[in-house]
This record gives sequence, structure tokens and C-alpha cells, in this order.
Amino acid sequence: MKYANIKYYDISNGLGVRTSLFVSGCTHRCKGCFNEIAWDFNYGEDFTEETISKILDSVKPVYISGLTLLGGEPMEPSNQRSLLPLLRRFKETFPSKNIWCYTGYTYETDLLNANGRARCEATTEFLSYVDILVDGEFNQDMYDISLKFRGSRNQRILQIQKDGCPELFPASSI
Repeated sequence: MKYANIKYYDISNGLGVRTSLFVSGCTHRCKGCFNEIAWDFNYGEDFTEETISKILDSVKPVYISGLTLLGGEPMEPSNQRSLLPLLRRFKETFPSKNIWCYTGYTYETDLLNANGRARCEATTEFLSYVDILVDGEFNQDMYDISLKFRGSRNQRILQIQKDGCPELFPASSI
């Protein structure tokens, strides 16, 4: 896997101060995407053990709330497989910190459904580590600058419960 960027001390992609990993590779190709350069699976730097160590070191300070995955598309099956070692180590090392994941896929249709477009052998474990999932393709016709942590009105912010069932994240808590 390749990654396009890592933002340290990010306050735009989830609650609190975070480290955000922008993975490369996306098949959605949403019109108006803010990160079109990351559509290419071969764009950017190699995602290595050293990259994982840098990310884990960056979230050590107590004021860092967690990790955000976005892209590109973290839920492309090849990216899911590559990200699992990072997610496992993150949750083992920082059980009280959270993981946000942005995806153009839809939770029920594309990720949970056995025939879903992004479903693969890594999906169940991957989602078990995610606390907040922002799902749905960016839709330029539904773009709304007033929305927090999402770009278009069709996108949802889901709090993934440990039983695997999503709940809409309460707007009052954002």
C-alpha cells in the first residue's frame, strides 16, 4: 500500500487533536473530491513498518485523541489488509484512544453485506477497531460547508458499537 500524506496535530478530521493518515487508492472518483491526487493506488510513499512506528509515536501524547484514516479510500480491500497491523497495534497500545475512518462505501450495503463491494476477509476485524465511521460517497450536489466532519448531506457519522451495530453519532456531541 502507498499513502499520500500523514497530518500530525490534525483538528479537521475527527474530534480532538489527531494523527490523520491519507491512504492512496480510491475507485469512487467522486466529482469534486478534495483529494483527487490520492485516487491513484501508486501515488505517494510506501506504507511500511517504519510508517506504522511513526504514526504510533505521534499519538503517544495524552492530548492526542486518536487516529483518523481517510484517503483515497481506506476501505478498498487492498488497503484494509495493509492497515490491519496498524489498527491492531494502535488498539493494543492505546485502548482509550479512538479511530475515525472516512469511507465512500456505505456501512450496511458495502461493508457488512457478504456481497458488498468492499467486503473482504479483513473487513470484520478492521471494523472492530473503528470507533467512528463516516460513510457515503461525497456528493457535490449535496455539498454543505456548515456540516462538521463531512462534506455532503448524504454522508453519515456512525458510532460503531462493540456489537457491530452502528448508531448515528449524536449531532449535539459534535
